[in-house]
Amino acid sequence: MANQNNLLMITGNDDTLLNHNTNTPTIPDVKRADFPEDFVFGAATSAYQVEGAWNVAGKGLSNWDVFTQCDPGKIADGSNGCTAINQYNFFKDDVALLKKLGLQSYRFSIAWTRILPGGRLASGLCKAGIKYYNDLIDSLLAEGIEPCATLFHWDVPDCLELEYQGFLSRRIVQDFCEFVEVCFWEFGDRVKRWITLNEPWSFTLQGFTLGLFPPSRGATAIHFGNALKNFPRHRTKPGPRPISTAGNPGTEPYIVAHNLILAHAHAVDIYRKRYQTVQGGQIGMTNVSTWCEPLTDTEVDKEAASRAIDFMLGWFVAPIVTGDYPESMRENVGERLPEFTEEEEKLVKGSYDFLGINYYTAHYASNLPPPPGQPHNYQTDQRVKFSTERNGMPIGPPADSDWLLIVPWGIYKLVTYVKNTYEDPIIYITENGVCEKNDKTLSVPKSLYDETRIRYHNDHLSYLKKAMDKGVRVKGYYIWSLFDNYEWSEGYTVRFGIFFIDFVNGSLTRFPKRSAIWWMNFLAQKPVIPLKKQAKATDQNGQGSVKRLRSN
Repeated sequence: MANQNNLLMITGNDDTLLNHNTNTPTIPDVKRADFPEDFVFGAATSAYQVEGAWNVAGKGLSNWDVFTQCDPGKIADGSNGCTAINQYNFFKDDVALLKKLGLQSYRFSIAWTRILPGGRLASGLCKAGIKYYNDLIDSLLAEGIEPCATLFHWDVPDCLELEYQGFLSRRIVQDFCEFVEVCFWEFGDRVKRWITLNEPWSFTLQGFTLGLFPPSRGATAIHFGNALKNFPRHRTKPGPRPISTAGNPGTEPYIVAHNLILAHAHAVDIYRKRYQTVQGGQIGMTNVSTWCEPLTDTEVDKEAASRAIDFMLGWFVAPIVTGDYPESMRENVGERLPEFTEEEEKLVKGSYDFLGINYYTAHYASNLPPPPGQPHNYQTDQRVKFSTERNGMPIGPPADSDWLLIVPWGIYKLVTYVKNTYEDPIIYITENGVCEKNDKTLSVPKSLYDETRIRYHNDHLSYLKKAMDKGVRVKGYYIWSLFDNYEWSEGYTVRFGIFFIDFVNGSLTRFPKRSAIWWMNFLAQKPVIPLKKQAKATDQNGQGSVKRLRSN
């Protein structure tokens, strides 16, 4: 089995750098000069998480607008992204921050309902929305920053959910194509890197298996509590949840994924046939994956680890590379896994110029036979148990989202696996980052100390460089995230940004954390600030002054 063989090539300690013990010696500091001159360093956000302005200037309602306001109990702190960090009004200041840091690219998403409020072209264009993105793109280019635009980051027009259940229907493909073609037409003369879908696995599983994202379908009792150990958790908190009786978790995730893949392929086809030659851009898809390490050296656990990656990454990458789903999915899901027609296979296969990879963490994986009589669902199909410890030793130290353990060597193994399994593609790391708790008892100055984040980025870059030295074709790296923002079902309870956002008094002022200063020095090829020598930030209430890079 090809995927398993490629997994076996990179499991185990192939040298001293790949030490899975959390007491690994300090990884060497990286320098900008360690990476090629044309290597792209950028930062990422998404529309719902940062823009705000949810109902201004003709914007239509998205699924997240409705979900968070009508069902706030699904969000950890009952919050929503109606204001978020108000980038809609502060984007010029934010572009100036990107410039000050020295970042070369900004990855943002285009809100479908800010362009087509009614979800499709026949319902009319929103000129104000088009102007907003034109202004953002022009501001970026004026500062020498490359725009990287994501076309779908989980915000479906609510009207299409009401009309035909969104991505549960094949009808979504045509409407998505109308949206993306408007974007290519309006922005493609300046946007040279397009991402069709962001983390379709997260959208599919959270919305149609766990029921934690809109449209909140598929959740049953087995998916909660200890059963989450049978799920590669990503942006998911443990604990009791409201249980939805809507949907069928044995079939709907596969239908939704199939429609997402077809929407992607048709969008790429439109771009290649009508725009790419003239506009000269590239287009791809971004997928998330944990690295899955076999819990033991047994064949069944090695197969389980391979299968886990198939069911997360391969589910969406294998079709666009090979034209079909992974063999392990065909075998375990059977006739519930949709088939591509001959024409669709031709359309889907090769529908990428690059692969975007979001990496955050790693797990151990072991074989888990399905319990007798259990209804079919993603977990029973996958047949994998996930754990964060081996022989009492954690795979990595925890961050403040308990799904995220810090495992830098996982990024090396993941991109090496992608190279070996999927025809040596061009890769961009489109998200990589770590969070801290949003501790409202801390003063702003104390909140700016994020040494863990500095070490996280340094160590992941070090392993990424190692992979590149061995021939993996990684061309760029995007920080998640530029700003603290709205983190989906976790609301504002955690902070991923290298800029602190003051949510408490409503000013939304941006303050650079120590990691932002680290990045500024790194990109300027200045010596990295040693953690123990970092200057103390102080506030403006008799304790000194905190540097504010934007004032209101």
